[in-house]
Amino acid sequence: MYDALTTRYTFPCPARGETRVRLSAFRALDRLPGADHPAVFHVVFDCPCGCEHRGLVSDVELDWAPLGHSSERFLNLMTDRFESTGEELADLAVRRILAGQWPWTFYCYPERRPRPVFPSSFFLLAPGDGSLGLAVRCPACEHVSVNLVTPEHVDLPFHNDREIGVLQHVLAGDAEGMVEEFRGELDSGHFDARRLDLD
Repeated sequence: MYDALTTRYTFPCPARGETRVRLSAFRALDRLPGADHPAVFHVVFDCPCGCEHRGLVSDVELDWAPLGHSSERFLNLMTDRFESTGEELADLAVRRILAGQWPWTFYCYPERRPRPVFPSSFFLLAPGDGSLGLAVRCPACEHVSVNLVTPEHVDLPFHNDREIGVLQHVLAGDAEGMVEEFRGELDSGHFDARRLDLD
């Protein structure tokens, strides 16, 4: 379902049969009740066909597959053989994490600090004029903070924007109210740009 070389998820599309989208095309992620291993998320995503579609994705596909923990194979044109990308990408990810870099970060407004996070903590994503509003449930304090980031900040592991926008407000806990409040705050432009060194 996830291709680490193209950084895209594959989903069914009623118009095209199949579509490939990046994580920044997701609009909502909602963990379904039930099993923890793997946890399953209901996602809504913008499809290149122009419609929003729904799909299911596991936490393994969200959190670990982008780091190379998959059995993807590609045709190596130098050797004319199919080779696996998993081992090399996973080794690179482990070395970067051991060096103190985390694949995804966000700014937790209640704690006033950047925090490491996995995409399974993302809640809502809303596109803007070249930027992306990202609502994240903090794994440490469990509050929801909203950051304004580039799509690359979400799509590419270990790519952290040097400057992000931070909504200076803690959102309510109920999901329906949070969606409306989130949309209202995105439209209002009350983001505070902060310079953060997240590398």
